[in-house]
Amino acid sequence: ARAPARGRPLSVQARGLTPERFATGMTFEEYLAFIGTPENLAREAGWWLGPRRWDFSAILRDWYESLRLREDQLAAARWLADRPRGPAKILVIAEEWSSDCRRDVSMVARLAAETPLEMRIFPRDGRTVGRGPAADPVGSPNADLVNAFLRERDGRTYQSIPVIAFYTSDLEYLYHYTELPALYHKERLAEAMQAVRAGETREQAWERFLRDWRAMQSSPFFVLWASAAIDEMLSALYERAVGAA
Repeated sequence: ARAPARGRPLSVQARGLTPERFATGMTFEEYLAFIGTPENLAREAGWWLGPRRWDFSAILRDWYESLRLREDQLAAARWLADRPRGPAKILVIAEEWSSDCRRDVSMVARLAAETPLEMRIFPRDGRTVGRGPAADPVGSPNADLVNAFLRERDGRTYQSIPVIAFYTSDLEYLYHYTELPALYHKERLAEAMQAVRAGETREQAWERFLRDWRAMQSSPFFVLWASAAIDEMLSALYERAVGAA
């Protein structure tokens, strides 16, 4: 299983995040409005969407409104927020074409709406999708933030999203989560679901996989993984609070 992203040395930009820089991010409502704008729809999308970007704003709003946090999750978040140097600000780096972002950012938005936490969302990319090992400051307006939270694996870095970073009220960095909860074995599932079955061509297997993958995103398992992401974040913040991380 993937190890949670925690404890990695951060760049100067992440350590020195200012209130002014944090305030340039979008609230969840502003983000939903932005998704359907011509400006956003003109940007390049993830490879699987084809040549055009889709307006996911209605889907994202419906998903957000369907989600509910458990009482223990809310109690844990409020306990953490009430502590000295507890979490108060949430910085999110995301793109709405990513199913991982749609799953987890909406759940974190629900958490922020029901606790004292304040969330701001920053798009990862500029006009084109960030495919390189780091964001290009020329093309990405939020490259400073993206490059502060690059995912590291096997000696390489990736612009993995979502990034969900927690800070104190005066923007002291606490912890960040990257991409997906540890119990969601996405690559393993995708490989198994893409396997060609008896009587199928490769093209038929791929078409079936896309149908099944979309169905999975509407299934109870996507809610389970979204909830697990919150559990992982709160658990890591608790470890930070008691000095275990």
